[in-house]
Amino acid sequence: METKILFQTKDETLQQFMKGHPNAFAITIANGEQIILVKEVKEKKQTYDEVRTLAGTIAREVQKREIETVQVDEADLTEAFATLDENKVIVAFTEGWQLGAYVFDAYKTKKANAIPALQFSNVDEALITKGEVRAFAMGLSRDLSNEIPSVLNPETFPTILQDTFADTDVEVIVHDKAKLEAMEMNGLLAVNRGSKFDPAFIELHYKGDESKPLIALVGKGVTFDTGGISLKNSRDLSDMRMDMGGAAAVAGAIQLLAASGAKVNVVGLIQTVENMPDKHSILPGDIITYKTGQTVQVGNTDAEGRLILADGLIRAGELNADYIVDIATLTGAVMAALGTKVAGIFGEEDLLQTMKAIGEENGDFVWPMPLVDAYDKMLDSDYADFRNISHSPYGGSITAALFLRRFVPENSKWVHVDMAGTMDTKQEGYYASGATGFGARLLADYAEKISE
Repeated sequence: METKILFQTKDETLQQFMKGHPNAFAITIANGEQIILVKEVKEKKQTYDEVRTLAGTIAREVQKREIETVQVDEADLTEAFATLDENKVIVAFTEGWQLGAYVFDAYKTKKANAIPALQFSNVDEALITKGEVRAFAMGLSRDLSNEIPSVLNPETFPTILQDTFADTDVEVIVHDKAKLEAMEMNGLLAVNRGSKFDPAFIELHYKGDESKPLIALVGKGVTFDTGGISLKNSRDLSDMRMDMGGAAAVAGAIQLLAASGAKVNVVGLIQTVENMPDKHSILPGDIITYKTGQTVQVGNTDAEGRLILADGLIRAGELNADYIVDIATLTGAVMAALGTKVAGIFGEEDLLQTMKAIGEENGDFVWPMPLVDAYDKMLDSDYADFRNISHSPYGGSITAALFLRRFVPENSKWVHVDMAGTMDTKQEGYYASGATGFGARLLADYAEKISE
């Protein structure tokens, strides 16, 4: 049976039916046709993320019903979101459609139905392709974050990314443990000491336009985080496989930029380790000496993300990056401040406002947070230059950012993204239960914006 989406109808019976309907749309039969009837979209909901949310919710429902093809009239769609740019509406609807039908079922015996085909009546294919490319990149980030830690670990992560970027314009460089020792990446080496896997540092170089400023995207890649000797509590820790959400965001962003042929000059820097308790593990009280000469007392081994990001920031400086964005599932404190829908961002005010505006449009929502200089002394140590945790139980996301700031190269413009609250979610809109894929779109769009 042919199925199509209607965003408005002149049929009074159907109008009355939708007025009393609790949901944003309904699948019903009218005049011998199966239709997906959508409620009027109120002006206050005229946003691109609402477009994606509607598309994703519909896609998931028709996927369950094994509907193979759905037709939509783009004029009907764009009229329903009349306050928005028509082309961006088409892209957002396509993106949301693909993401809404996303399922990570690699380890389930019953597989999900195929993603229903979305057919527009007469639309520029480039717009559809753009939406699909954006969804694919975000799906890559989801796949990486959802993967189990026995499959994705510090030794396999490099191979997975080499396979991902084979036959693309992305150059993948992997620094193994021996090279890390020569490069004095002592944060990575220290954090990974308790793991049976060797650590790695992965560089993803995409030179879409080498005349543009070099942008380094630095991603925390802890493939599983037990907390180390400072062991986490006994709740279900299975989501700690997603502690490499920052690295997944960087990989997704590079994939999106390369697939789009973006005119940018970007390098992704991924530090990948596993934080495990073992007789070889780093201990609270140990001191790490970084390549820069800075010394850090480890007050808590569960504050490991900043210890490896420091190496990433140092490497960005060696590559003479003009702009640096680091992204990490870094602190529970940012969740206390902003909840699970918004990531915290730290850095120069003009850069933060640019990133915030990008997130409001593309759905990776962020909120500027302060770098309070007075809190810097909370990192003081009696035994080293500073500690990896604060003396105070308050302002944890801020002091973590202040820690990272100490490693930012002097001539680089820097933004820190703390995405701890946004790494996973329950099924809603164009999100499936599990990893969100947060950050892939944010980083890619930001890189394009500042390369204009």
